[in-house]
Amino acid sequence: MESYGEILRKAREEKGVELEIIARETSITQEYLIALEEENSDAFPGEPYLVGFLKNYADYLEVDTNHVLTLYHAKRIQETPPPLALTARERPKFLIPLIVTLSVVLLIALSVVLLSILKSRNANSDLDSALARTTEFKKYELTEKPFSGRLYKSDQLVMGNETGNIFLTVAETEGIFGLETPAGMQYVELSEELEIDADGNSVPDLIVYVSDVSQKNVDRGAEVKIMLKNSSNVAIASPDENQIPNAEDLPKEQSRTEILSDTRAYPFTINASFRGGCLFRYRSDRKETIEDYFASGDIVNMTASNGLRLWISNGNAVKLQVVANSKTYDLAVPRAGEVIAQDIKWIKDTDGRYKIVIVDLD
Repeated sequence: MESYGEILRKAREEKGVELEIIARETSITQEYLIALEEENSDAFPGEPYLVGFLKNYADYLEVDTNHVLTLYHAKRIQETPPPLALTARERPKFLIPLIVTLSVVLLIALSVVLLSILKSRNANSDLDSALARTTEFKKYELTEKPFSGRLYKSDQLVMGNETGNIFLTVAETEGIFGLETPAGMQYVELSEELEIDADGNSVPDLIVYVSDVSQKNVDRGAEVKIMLKNSSNVAIASPDENQIPNAEDLPKEQSRTEILSDTRAYPFTINASFRGGCLFRYRSDRKETIEDYFASGDIVNMTASNGLRLWISNGNAVKLQVVANSKTYDLAVPRAGEVIAQDIKWIKDTDGRYKIVIVDLD
């Protein structure tokens, strides 16, 4: 049978991408990437993690994700021990008439009871059928707007942090809601509201409330509401390359300073540390403008996919740092009293490389 691990390994080798780069771009550790290629299921803390990582790795390598998942499930079925009934010895033939007779008697005696039970369960069965779905899992990005909906086993939630995106996998929806996180398994009971530290930094990132979870049917999923405690945990979308301007299209009279150069574009963060009072205004990726007065000691963290526009009434009062691809770049501090108006954004240069530049505005 064709091996899903062999498909992943060959696809990676054909692309010529190192495991270290894949681990950084997918947030899947090298240990798990190797385990997927070697089909070592024991390396994962649970099947939801394995299935989630397998789909993300296949998507990254641009191979047929459904085919890879089918091969995985086929192998899992082959490795499962056969049912005991298939290996049990055949019963003597004279027992069959006796069993049939007893079964008929029992069915007649229990028919009235069964009918009443079926009627009482009919409503629940209809609800279960309506709420059940196929085994295909979905992925949801957590944003500043609270998530409210029904989650099923193996569904994934994407949460942002200072190093990129991390993935949270629904691991339990029967009797209790279980969420597999990099910090370990988190459980939330029915009608419970719980703060969760998802990335293991001892600071709660999420508030999870469970309004419905079945006590007997895992296929019904769980109805939950999830709110982010910090705007920095918003899932960060990849840059829209159609919105990245070419260097030759920028006005030639605008001065610009290059911060970094890479073969691809990715989300970046700007940290503003205030050492004096000033009016500060910014807009991320053409979203709503945010403006406020900040004093000494205040800190603002801004994340963008394509770019940020800044306006500062006193540039000397703010220290700016750009954090991109796990590296930090300190920006030059302007003169006291200087008004700053800048775009800090990705551009595509004539050599085909992507660059983060500072563009001075009038």
